[in-house]
Amino acid sequence: MSSSSAPSGPDSGHQNRGAGPVAVLVVTWNSARVIPEFLASLPQGMAGLDWRLVVADNDSADDTVDLIRSLAPQTTVVQTGRNAGYAAGVNAALEAAAGWDGGFRAVLVCNPDIRMRRGCAELLVGALGDPVAGGSEVGISVPLLYEEDGTLHYSLRRESRVTRALGEAVIGNRRAGRFPRWSELVTDPGAYGRRTVADWATGALLALSRECLEACGPWDESFFLYSEETEYCLRAGDHGFVTRLEPEASAVHLGGDSQVSPRLWTLLTLNRVRLYGRRNSAAATAAFRAAVLLRETSRAALGRPASRAAARALASPSALRATPGP
Repeated sequence: MSSSSAPSGPDSGHQNRGAGPVAVLVVTWNSARVIPEFLASLPQGMAGLDWRLVVADNDSADDTVDLIRSLAPQTTVVQTGRNAGYAAGVNAALEAAAGWDGGFRAVLVCNPDIRMRRGCAELLVGALGDPVAGGSEVGISVPLLYEEDGTLHYSLRRESRVTRALGEAVIGNRRAGRFPRWSELVTDPGAYGRRTVADWATGALLALSRECLEACGPWDESFFLYSEETEYCLRAGDHGFVTRLEPEASAVHLGGDSQVSPRLWTLLTLNRVRLYGRRNSAAATAAFRAAVLLRETSRAALGRPASRAAARALASPSALRATPGP
């Protein structure tokens, strides 16, 4: 493990609270294909901030770690020794950053396939701590996310509800997304043109205040992959810290394969129902599970292999009792 100290510029102090650098936390697993460009893009994305990079590697079998040590030798590399899951990687990186002299003033959690545009991080960190109506404050800030082709990614979400799961099953989440009652996905274009508070947001790039982290504690490692950011944003809301979009900040997300991989889509679907069950009654969870099963069954009937796999898993009595893993 190497010690990190990679400032990209002076601390602007714009609305920033606390002292110390911003900790940039990245979890990698066989990320050699994307990590060089990620490292090269950090200086422009972090422009205006004092920052340090921590990478938690989940036992990559490729040369991810060697590339990081070669291209960014001041990075703190934490090797978990196993494919521990995303939340466990975040926690390992957080623990390393907590050991710095003076600690950190904020955290940026980002995927290695994120490419921040210039000044993105400064805007996100500057928003943390802003007061919000009702006595809350911004504890988590997120940017606009774009696909590689420039298409806006709908990253804002509403908390799961039975009616929203039914709306997505019957109407489809993109069409239902304009109506808060009928979809978790926020698709109203106006919501992405202003500072919008959401129940949670896609976890590809999140800025978190130190106060929010201290109040909420570690990420929930029982979610190996998917729903860990959902759970954390909802938990932050329980503690009075909202998740808010900063539309002037933006980044490109190269994306993942959850939409096409049956294994990953099944994991996403099961974790969605598991998280709902932790926050709601058994009766409500049964109804929610049925609504999600309806959605996946209808998509499977249209020939979608990922939905077919998810529907089979949802129909299994033991599926939600197990802790889904790799």
